[in-house]
Amino acid sequence: MKKRSIPERTEPARREMPRLDPAPDRGLTSAQARELAEAGWDNRPVESPTKSDQQIIRENLLTYFNLIFVVLAVCLLLVGDWKDMTFLFIVAANAVIGIVQQVRSKRTIEKLSLLSASKVRVVRDGKVTELPVDQLVRGDVIELTAGCQIPADGPVLTGQAQVNEALITGEADAIPKGPGDSLRSGSFILSGKCRARLDQVGADSYAAKLTLAAKKDAGPGKSEMMRSLDRLIRFIGVALIPIGGALFYTQFITQDLGLRQSVVSTVAALIGMIPEGLFLLTSVALAVSVVRLAQNRTLIHEMSAIETLARVDVLCVDKTGTVTCPQMQVREVALLDPDAWSEADIADTLGAFYRCMEPDNDTARAIAEKFSYGPAWPSRETVPFSSATKWSAVNFAGRGAYVIGAPEYVLGGELEPLKPQIRPYTEQGCRVLLLAQCDGAEEGRLHGLVLPMALLVLENPLRPGAAKTFAYFHGQGVDVKVISGDEPVTVSAIAAQAGIQNADRWVDARELKTDGDIAQAVRQYTVFGRVVPNQKRKIVRALQSQGRTVAMTGDGVNDVLALKDADCGVAMASGADAACQVAQLVLLDSDFSAMPKVVAEGRRVINNIQRASALYLVKNILSFFLAIITLFADFPYPFIPIQLTLISALTIGIPSFFLALEPNHDLVQGKFLHNVFRKSFPGGLTAIFVVLFAELFVYALGLELQELSTICVVIMAVNCLTVIYYAARPLDLKRTILLVSMSAAMLIAVVFFGDVFSLSLSGLSFAGWLVLAAMALLVVPTQMLLERLFDKCSAVLSRRAERKNRRRDSRRASSRRR
Repeated sequence: MKKRSIPERTEPARREMPRLDPAPDRGLTSAQARELAEAGWDNRPVESPTKSDQQIIRENLLTYFNLIFVVLAVCLLLVGDWKDMTFLFIVAANAVIGIVQQVRSKRTIEKLSLLSASKVRVVRDGKVTELPVDQLVRGDVIELTAGCQIPADGPVLTGQAQVNEALITGEADAIPKGPGDSLRSGSFILSGKCRARLDQVGADSYAAKLTLAAKKDAGPGKSEMMRSLDRLIRFIGVALIPIGGALFYTQFITQDLGLRQSVVSTVAALIGMIPEGLFLLTSVALAVSVVRLAQNRTLIHEMSAIETLARVDVLCVDKTGTVTCPQMQVREVALLDPDAWSEADIADTLGAFYRCMEPDNDTARAIAEKFSYGPAWPSRETVPFSSATKWSAVNFAGRGAYVIGAPEYVLGGELEPLKPQIRPYTEQGCRVLLLAQCDGAEEGRLHGLVLPMALLVLENPLRPGAAKTFAYFHGQGVDVKVISGDEPVTVSAIAAQAGIQNADRWVDARELKTDGDIAQAVRQYTVFGRVVPNQKRKIVRALQSQGRTVAMTGDGVNDVLALKDADCGVAMASGADAACQVAQLVLLDSDFSAMPKVVAEGRRVINNIQRASALYLVKNILSFFLAIITLFADFPYPFIPIQLTLISALTIGIPSFFLALEPNHDLVQGKFLHNVFRKSFPGGLTAIFVVLFAELFVYALGLELQELSTICVVIMAVNCLTVIYYAARPLDLKRTILLVSMSAAMLIAVVFFGDVFSLSLSGLSFAGWLVLAAMALLVVPTQMLLERLFDKCSAVLSRRAERKNRRRDSRRASSRRR
């Protein structure tokens, strides 16, 4: 299983060291290897997969809004107002929680990565030992056998091997490698055994260079939710300074409230405008999801991938490893001459064959596993499989030779009579081999008459959950595109077996010559066969240019640029390290059926964050508009910082965290900011309405500023509790307990701890009580009216969007028909 290793390079540069050429049977000495590693010539990854603890701490502490909070605290300190600096405790708690959750997520990722790190047999001090790939150094001699992935670049020193470079080139053909031939990182050994010297390690290897090239590309950027939050941060960050300056001037110069009261009111307004808990809520909720997914054997390298995958409407998948299992199995043995060779005869022959011939590739291992108890016939010699002949053979004493291989290579021009029997299997996506007998075999040549005995039908079986997984995505409105280097007819047949819709719409990618051809093809076709590596990236980009959100699965070096370009890259852990490094999400068990869980987790996070965000933005909407109104009206700002801290804690912070961690697997719809403002504007506008009316009544009745502050805090609390009710619908027992608990806590704080929060119910005059009662009673009907109004507006917009989507689908259908 290939995964990103955890160690990260700390030295600034490599120190020059002479190249060593150790003997294949001795390798480097331990001292030489240690010296090379200390000089920087090791095989560590090109980039650390996780942020360091220092980076996490720095990113949570050194933020723009934390700087604003510190400046505001200093302003309060200068005017001697200690009590209203309690918001610093909330800021500190936010930072600590964010750091703890992100470090916890980092530790979980590192633990799983270390457990799944691959090891390689290396020759040192004349002994063969196993080491993690990141501990190899330049000049190391490694021993490679069937199934090994090549960890770095270098020449073969001794032995022979068949290498699969499909992860680099996209071609699945076996390539023979002998002494002097070069091996590239990311390739696999199919058969044989060899020793090779590592000449290009770490950042110098082919796979690492491709990874770095991909990382230099900016890629698709942040998810929609994170971009929306960034825009909100920028807007608030820019607006804070001029509004704060103007508000202080108005209250200190125009309203003549005095320095202390002007500073306190201005600080309260600015604190109310900052949705500090919203960003903590988002990061914590995403970090918790990372841990949950890691416990289910899924690694998230970029937290935004959770949201992106929940929003994708096109899923690009490879055939092998995603639709089908990577391992082959024997599906059927078709007898060609039952009178001469019965089913028992064929089983004995295959069993005897693989007692003599080492099964050194996936196909041979599948047959050997199926027929593992054959007779011990005496053999003279074996002819191993080669990519040139496409067959292997065993010469048995007194029985002639038996050969297994591709029918067209074994029979040559005599294949025509067997084509009608072979074609149905190939059309179903199967691999067909021929078992035949002849007088004798030697390398590259068969002697005598070749007699066909049986067809061996093999297949990569569908993954057990493939059909269910694709049915899930189809049910969620996600289009599936199958991209493969195999024949399109074969891929189409397998896609149909997996239940992929429109699997009969296939195209040979060799016919797609231009970018325009690819753009047209992604509208028309579902299956793409004979795709070369650079076409994968073009297919992804073509889909994105048409406004689609694309997830791409891959496991090879040739997939890295497409994985990087996709809105969400999903790598299989059994694939190449390079693919795992650039992908945002890695399935540790290489099981595509885990994807619905990831999507469900993403939906839970996004839907809950959207629901909880409404609680934060109600306060921000009120503070922003109230500050603007205060600039032009002769009203003082009615809140002080400690009162906003009380409201934030009991009606926003605590409820939002409970709501954000609840189950919620509904389909994610619409834009993040649109959804959030839709949920928050009724509450925010209600708050503005009742607070302004309270100020008008207080001004008209000549009440004190202390009374205004108490009235506004109470009606704001009622308003926020009403917002919790709407955000928590439908109410169940847990949500009802949450709503009742926050209401009780707010009542206790106002009645019994009013002095702490500068509140005084006992100090209200009769007129003040009338204003408080009238405004509190107005909150619920006003918000109900606004909720209904916004519901109607949303329904109108939804109908317009549906009509637009139907027109778009109609155009696509017309394009497909053409």
